[in-house]
Amino acid sequence: MKRCAWVDPKNELYVKYHDNEWGVPVHDDRVLFEFLILEGAQAGLSWITVLQKREGYHKAFHNFDVQKVAELTETDILKLKGDTSIIRNELKIRAAVTNAKAFIKIQEEFGSFDSFLWSFVDGTPIINRWKSVNDVPATTKESDLISKELKKRGFKFVGSTIIYAYMQAIGMVNDHTVDCFRYASSK
Repeated sequence: MKRCAWVDPKNELYVKYHDNEWGVPVHDDRVLFEFLILEGAQAGLSWITVLQKREGYHKAFHNFDVQKVAELTETDILKLKGDTSIIRNELKIRAAVTNAKAFIKIQEEFGSFDSFLWSFVDGTPIINRWKSVNDVPATTKESDLISKELKKRGFKFVGSTIIYAYMQAIGMVNDHTVDCFRYASSK
């Protein structure tokens, strides 16, 4: 079975993530919040590091219950800095709490984070036709716009490159290469 070239076929986590999640349109706010936090945590690291710690994130961040994450205290943050089941970067941990609060404000304003986010692509995934992973851009005009808007609303770790990876993960764009078996099913 042909997959995108970035997938290590010997790594079960990568294969499972690619085959079942990456590029599948997500409209559930809890999952959108999860990927926003995980993509921010990934900054400067490999995605496999995040996948290996994903279960730890689920426990540490209350299964990505945005309200509970927004209510984390200074004591909670300091405790999480010592939690080896997650990436123990204090700025990224604090950003998760900050982003949870900003996420809730968007939910209140737009009815859901989903409504806000997907409006940047008119509610429909962008279907690309990349022949090689080398053709895939790091940012796009859409990721630039979303990043700018999120920063304006107080979010952290939401640069355009992170946001484009987020868009790929949650299926706002189909960046499976055309030779990947998932390409056709992600259209």
